[in-house]
Amino acid sequence: MAPALGPAADLVVDTTPHARGDGRYLLDLADRWDFLYPSGGVLVTAALRAAALELADDGLRLASTTAIFCEPVKPGPLELEVVVLRRGGAAAPVRIVASANQLRAYEVSATFCRDRPGPDVRGLAMPDVPLPDACPSILDAHPSNPHPRMRFFNQFDVRMARGDRFWLPGWTAGRARQARWFRYRAPQRTADGLDRLALPPIADTLPGAMTQAIGPGDYRFYAPSLDLTVHVVDDTDREWILVDAEVPRARVGWAIGRASLWDDTGRLLAIVSQAMYVRTLTGAPPMVDASDRR
Repeated sequence: MAPALGPAADLVVDTTPHARGDGRYLLDLADRWDFLYPSGGVLVTAALRAAALELADDGLRLASTTAIFCEPVKPGPLELEVVVLRRGGAAAPVRIVASANQLRAYEVSATFCRDRPGPDVRGLAMPDVPLPDACPSILDAHPSNPHPRMRFFNQFDVRMARGDRFWLPGWTAGRARQARWFRYRAPQRTADGLDRLALPPIADTLPGAMTQAIGPGDYRFYAPSLDLTVHVVDDTDREWILVDAEVPRARVGWAIGRASLWDDTGRLLAIVSQAMYVRTLTGAPPMVDASDRR
């Protein structure tokens, strides 16, 4: 049985800042997108919206972004300063500095591009996983399930496509890989289909792949982002997005992850890479070699 959810938050409303002039923007950051702190992907989206407002050109769309996180960010006032590094005919690179409580909280660099004639090459196949309707929800009412207690996950319908629901008894360790379907409860759409600026929050969901490799036990961790890079390659008019995530290595308190994002027709939308700070909550950090698991 699924837990009762409140009204869905609208990502556009919660991440659109107000202009103050001279490239400066102000956002009152809501708590509706929190894990323990606000999602790093949502913080990236807020910065990108400020950049899009500063560019004021609908023909320029997000192609690539990288964020570096300097300080934990809590809900509340967030100042965003946008610098347009160049306004080219094909692309516009920008830099956004975000500050909270007069501290530099994170920086985002991004490139917005125009569509141009060019080759159409497909070099990666979608993973072989069930479609959303055939996958179980991660938002069940089991008392050990942490997801319903995180406001972030209450904004989505999320289905497990590959990997175990680790809060249920009887699961076993596997590869450091996990695939989940995400659908915004409040649809995020533009004239081109799914809003490209709605991809970073979905992309910032990789740590579960490491849980799958560690397996059952008393070890619990929290993995906030050190950086997050998203390369956007295509658009979709579909609602369901698959995050196929893996964590190739974790060591001495740090981990690296990567993911591909797909729609439910097999269209590759984005490639993600991330570095994470692994903070132990309970238990002793295990030593695991999952490299030869299938």
